[in-house]
Amino acid sequence: MRIGNVIIFIITAVCVTAVQGQDPAVVNSKTIKVQFENDRVRVLEANLPPGVREEVHSHPAYVIYVLEGGRYRNYASDGKVTEGELKAGEVVFREPLTHAAENIGDKPLHMILVELKGEKSKEAAAPH
Repeated sequence: MRIGNVIIFIITAVCVTAVQGQDPAVVNSKTIKVQFENDRVRVLEANLPPGVREEVHSHPAYVIYVLEGGRYRNYASDGKVTEGELKAGEVVFREPLTHAAENIGDKPLHMILVELKGEKSKEAAAPH
């Protein structure tokens, strides 16, 4: 029976890793586009029309700049569902997460997301 448990563990680990590692620009290619990328950041442009729900995807720590705001529903990987509103001009920092978002408003959500890569971004932010 131990071999069966090991097989179940491996399959579960692979499935969890596959979901947590989903690139938003790949699984949501109709609504999220990569605008710039280097070894320190990746800049994404997200356009989420009213009523559209994204596929589950993951982000490292990132900053959101809201170009056009509206109401959203967030589906976290732990099953928690939250709702909120983003306002044009707002800047939001988020820790790494796996989630899906849904536009529950009546106008498109348009945002720029700046994903931070690795420790270099922390070093760059430190005062000299």
